[in-house]
Amino acid sequence: MSRIYLDNAATSWPKPDSVYAAIDHAQRVLGAPAGRGAYYEANDASRIVDHARNEVAKLINAPKSRNIAFTFNGTDSLSTAILGLLKNGDHVVTTVVEHNSVLRPLNHLQGEGLIEVTCVGCDEEGFVDVNEIIASIKPNTRLLVVNHVSNVTGSIQPVDTLKERLAVLENQKIVFLLDAAQSLGHIPVDIQELGCDILASSGHKGLLGPLGTGLIYLSDRIVNSVNPLRFGGTGTEGSVEFQPEQMPDRFESGNLNVPGIAGVHAGIRFLNSTEGLELRARRHANAARLLQGIREIPGVQIHGAKEMGQRIGVFSFNISGWDCHEVASILDANWAIQTRAGRHCAPLIHRALGTEPDHGTVRLSVGLFTTLEQADLVLESIAKLADQSGR
Repeated sequence: MSRIYLDNAATSWPKPDSVYAAIDHAQRVLGAPAGRGAYYEANDASRIVDHARNEVAKLINAPKSRNIAFTFNGTDSLSTAILGLLKNGDHVVTTVVEHNSVLRPLNHLQGEGLIEVTCVGCDEEGFVDVNEIIASIKPNTRLLVVNHVSNVTGSIQPVDTLKERLAVLENQKIVFLLDAAQSLGHIPVDIQELGCDILASSGHKGLLGPLGTGLIYLSDRIVNSVNPLRFGGTGTEGSVEFQPEQMPDRFESGNLNVPGIAGVHAGIRFLNSTEGLELRARRHANAARLLQGIREIPGVQIHGAKEMGQRIGVFSFNISGWDCHEVASILDANWAIQTRAGRHCAPLIHRALGTEPDHGTVRLSVGLFTTLEQADLVLESIAKLADQSGR
């Protein structure tokens, strides 16, 4: 059977042909590092990185492309922001919808007695309350971390209202970090409208790049307040004994993943192409079909926002009488439907949703190349399992 890949929240697959071609060109033709030589191929590698940086800047409406640094993945971006910014005595406000990429570095610092963390809850659809976030801010609050889109429920958090609420506080110490790993490439992300000081994301999910790619944006206001986690060669100022202060060199020590960045560049360009825009519309329509269809199957509980306008095509569900891992295994074995089962590296939201005793949920995440026929087969398969819930 042809595989039906519905694990795009983990990493997108398949990639557009232009992404594979860009990676192959960087590997086979260039084969050179960026910023490490004056010969043609090395200069071309540097141009690819610059072009990719410019594409990311346009995508998120960043005033300066140099304020964007490439990282190893979304986790690397979040660790850079959290561990590089926070100091002894700082207070952090975050939410139960966060991924372990946020929770674990915060828990580490709190466990060391360095910081204090307040974790705001969510409602039954996985939405956090902006009023509760604002009410949790203290005089020593240094960081606010919010997941733009949950990797469990697909619900889009109301971060657009945070900018106005934070502006009223007039607290220049507070840094707003947005985890955009699940939103970039799916919904518009404008850092100026959202008012975030730092944006962290992977490059291999909605942006369609290969695994091992990520990015971080830091505003001029706070960039010098975030210390790098890695120090070393940057290809510039080689005679200087300390890490360069300027962006993006401040956070790009060592050789960059040129093939991966070339893939991210090609992925963003594809998203904005005529074909890419058509596929994005189809992805939304297929996601709406799945949402409606799953909600109509007796014995199936789906979590997250009830309307597609408040979520993306990431769906977590449970079937009465079935363990989520068992469901995922049967879907794969019987129909080659590839999903993800478990807590999805976001344990607190499962406690909030009441899915922790079920070991989590089954997660479907729609991609650009998911078809309507595949969506219908998935619905038929889930319905067959639900019919057997009293087995």
